[in-house]
Amino acid sequence: MASKHLINSPSTLVIESLEGLCLLNPELKLDRDARVLFLPMFNSPLQKVALICGGGSGHEPAHAAFVGKGLLSAAVSGSVFASPSGKQVRRAVELVHLHSTTSDGIEQGAGTLIIVKNYTGDILNFGLAKEALASFPTYANSVRFLTVADDVSVPRSRITLVGRRGLAGTVLVYKIAGELATRGASLDEVEKIGQYVTENLATIGVATGHSHVPGTERGQDALGKDEIEIGMGIHNEPGVLRLRGSNGAPPPLSEIMPRLITLLTASQEEDPERGWVSFLPSTDIVLMVNNLGGLSPLELSAVLLEATETISQKGLRIKRVLCGTYMTSLNMPGFSLTLLKLPSMEQGTGQGPSQDMIISLLDASPEAPGWGWISRRPPVALSEQIVTSVSFSSRSSSSSKFSSITNEDAKGIVGAIKRACNALIHAEPELTRMDTVAGDGDCGLTLKAGAEGVLALLLSNEISGNNLSDVFVAIAGVAEDKMGGTSGGLYSIFFSALAQGLQPSSSTVKVDWPYALHHALTKLYTYTRARPPSRTLVDPLDAFVNSLHTEKTDSMSALKKAQEAARATRGMQAKAGRAVYGGGEGGEGEMDPGAWGVVVLLNAIVDDEGQTGKTQ
Repeated sequence: MASKHLINSPSTLVIESLEGLCLLNPELKLDRDARVLFLPMFNSPLQKVALICGGGSGHEPAHAAFVGKGLLSAAVSGSVFASPSGKQVRRAVELVHLHSTTSDGIEQGAGTLIIVKNYTGDILNFGLAKEALASFPTYANSVRFLTVADDVSVPRSRITLVGRRGLAGTVLVYKIAGELATRGASLDEVEKIGQYVTENLATIGVATGHSHVPGTERGQDALGKDEIEIGMGIHNEPGVLRLRGSNGAPPPLSEIMPRLITLLTASQEEDPERGWVSFLPSTDIVLMVNNLGGLSPLELSAVLLEATETISQKGLRIKRVLCGTYMTSLNMPGFSLTLLKLPSMEQGTGQGPSQDMIISLLDASPEAPGWGWISRRPPVALSEQIVTSVSFSSRSSSSSKFSSITNEDAKGIVGAIKRACNALIHAEPELTRMDTVAGDGDCGLTLKAGAEGVLALLLSNEISGNNLSDVFVAIAGVAEDKMGGTSGGLYSIFFSALAQGLQPSSSTVKVDWPYALHHALTKLYTYTRARPPSRTLVDPLDAFVNSLHTEKTDSMSALKKAQEAARATRGMQAKAGRAVYGGGEGGEGEMDPGAWGVVVLLNAIVDDEGQTGKTQ
C-alpha cells in the first residue's frame, strides 16, 4: 500500500487537481468555491440536456475528467471519499441550467439529468439538491435523478435496505447518455437510455490491498502478501471473499478470473443471492476492464486477456472492449470488471434502444481528458493477430561450413554448458540480493531465465555439441529471446561473435579458444563503451579473455584474474550501465552482480566440479 504522495497539501489537493484539468481543456469553467467543473452549454449548440455527476474525490478520472462534449456537462467534487454537499450540487445545476434557458424560459425537452452512484452520502446530498430546486418553477419539471447500482458482489440478503453499490459501470452511463444528449435528444430520451444502461450493468472488483488517503496515517493492510479480496468497494470497504495463493504470492489470474465471471454472470436460479442481470449464452456484451488506481498497464492488459478468454468460454459475445483507468479508489492495487448487456439484434423497434444505437453512442469520440481510446470493432480471435517468428537459433548457418568435433568432445562441451547453466540458476538468489542492494533487482532472474532457456534447448537436443558454431549461435538466440535488456544484448552479441571466431580456416584446424574469445570480446567492444574498470560484466570477462589470449596463461589462472576483477567492483564508481544513473557506487560495498554472474559462469566451465566460488 503506497502511503507517500507528491502533493502540496491534502487540504488543497482537490482544488489544485480541478485547476489542472482546466489547463487541459480551455473550454471548461471552474467554480472554485463550489468545486464544480463544468462545460458551458453554449459550447454544444445542439445539446439541450445537461448531465451532472459527482461524489467524493479520489476516484479520478471520475468524475471531473469526464466533463466535456459527449460526456458530462458538470462534475461536483467533494473531499477525498466524501460526498459533496447539497449546496454544491445545487450550484452545479444552476450553472448548466443557466446556459440552457432562453428568454422564453426552458426550451422544450431541455433539462438536467443528475447521475448518482448508489452510496448513502451521494444519494442524500444530490437528492437534497434536487428537492430544494423543485420549489422553483425553472427547475421543477426539468431536473431528473438517475441512480446507478451495478455491484454484484454483495449478497441480496445483506443489502435489502441500501441496495447495490454504484461502481465503475457508472462511467458507461455517462458515455452513452452523454453522447445522446450531445446529439440533441430530449430529457425523456436521455433519461430512458441512461435507465436502460443502468439496469443492464454488472460490475465486480478485486484488489491485493487497500488505498491510502493523503494526509492520513498509514494503517496496517488487512490482506496478507498472498491474499486478494473480491468485492472490495471503491472507498476501501471490505469485500465478500478472499483467495489465498501459494509460495507467498497471490493466486494467478487463471484462478481469480473464473470466480469473477461466475459472480458477474450467474443467474438468480444459479445464485439466489445475486443474478442481477441475465447473461445467457450468445448474449452480446460490452466489457470494461478498469484500473482501480494502483495496477500497472502491463498487468492490466494481462487482466484483459484473461477476462476475454474466460468470458468467451461462457458463450458471451463481446462487441466492444474498454480497458484503462476510468474509476479508481486512489491508488488501490486492483481492477474491476464491468459487463453491459446489449439489446439483441433481433429486438424490434419500440422495445427500447437498439444495439446499433448503443454501440454508436459508445464509439463516438468525446472531448474529455479522462476518456481513453477504444476500437470501433469487436475483438477478433487472437489467432488472427499472432504472428509466429522463427527463432534465431533455427536460422543458424549450415553446419557444413564449420568443423565437426568428436563425440567425446561434444559430451564435454554439453557437460560444461549444463554446469554453467545450473550454477547460474543456483546463484540466482544471491545475485538477486546483490542487485537489490546495488541495482534494480533483476540481474539474478535475468541470468536464470537465460540458463533455463539453454537447458531447454539441451533437453530438446537442439544443442548437441557436435558443431561448436551452431551451439553458440543457439545460445546467442536464447540470450536475446529469454534474457532481454542490456545483459541479454551483451551476452547475445558475445556468443554470436564467438560462433564466428570458432569458424576455422580448414576442417583440420584445431579450435583456438583464446583467439575465438578475443574475437568475441573485440566484436562486443564495438557495441558498448564499457571498458574495465567499469563496474560491469565486462570487467571479469576482459580479464579472463586477455589472460588467455594476450598473457597466454592457462584457464585456471585466467579464472583467478576474472575473480579478482569482479571483486574489485566492490565499492567501485560505475562508468557504464544503469548504475551510473543511481550514483554509480555499489550499495553497502557490494560487488556488481553482473560481474559476479560472469565469474559464476566461468568458474563452472573451468572447474569440472562446477563450483561457483564464494562471493567474499
